[in-house]
Amino acid sequence: MKFKSYGGRMTTAIITGGSRGFGRALTAQLTNDGWTVIIDGRNIDAVLTAAAQLGPSVIPMPGDITDAVHRDDLLAAAERAGGLDLLVNNASTLGSSPMPTLADLPIEQFANVIRTNAGAPLALIQAALPTLRGRHGAIANITSDAAHGAYEGWGAYGASKAALEQISNVLAAEEPDVRVWWFDPGDMRTQMHQDAFPGEDISDRPTPEAVAVPAFARLLRDRPDSGFVRAESLADVA
Repeated sequence: MKFKSYGGRMTTAIITGGSRGFGRALTAQLTNDGWTVIIDGRNIDAVLTAAAQLGPSVIPMPGDITDAVHRDDLLAAAERAGGLDLLVNNASTLGSSPMPTLADLPIEQFANVIRTNAGAPLALIQAALPTLRGRHGAIANITSDAAHGAYEGWGAYGASKAALEQISNVLAAEEPDVRVWWFDPGDMRTQMHQDAFPGEDISDRPTPEAVAVPAFARLLRDRPDSGFVRAESLADVA
C-alpha cells in the first residue's frame, strides 16, 4: 500500500524515536513510498545506524526530545527538506524497568515520564503548528491502552499517555486545519515491550510491520477526521 501524498507534493515527516521498534518500521515504510523522514533518539549509534540502513531519505538527528534546542533542530531539518507534513510523536519512556508500583514510584521518575511522554510532544507540536496549519498537515501522537487500563506498575506511563490523549483531544478541537490522531498501535514485539516485561517471552506479540504499520498506512491513506484510532480497529489494511 502506498501512503497518500498530500496535495500531490513530496512529503516530509518527523518521527521521534524513529531508530527502533514501531518508529523504525514506520520510517522504513514511509521512505519506501517516497517520503523524507527525520528521525531522532537518545542513542546516537542507534539513530545513525538506522539511517544508514534505511537509506538516503532518512535524516538522522540524534538527541533528546525534552531538549528545546534539539526540537528546534528537528524542525529546521524538516524545513530544509521542503516543509513538514506529518509529525509522529512516538518517542517515550517507561521509566525504570521493572516498573515500580505507585507506592514505590519516585516522584522525580514520575515527573520525567510525564515530561518525556506528554510535555515534550506538546512543546514540539507548538513549534510545528505554524507550518502544519499552512500545509494542512497531520499530527499522530502514539498512545497505549495503558492510558485507560489499570495495569500494575504502569501508573507513570499510563498517566503520561492519558495526558497525551487529552492534549490530542483538545488540540483536535482547537486546530481545524490540522489532522490530529492519537493512535494506539497495540501490543508489539519491540524492545520497549520487552523492557516492560523483563525476563518474559513476548514472542507471541506481532511485529510492528505485521499490524501497526499497515494500520497507520490506512490512516494516512484515508485521512479521517481527527480522533482516537486503534490499529486493531483498522481491520481492512489491504
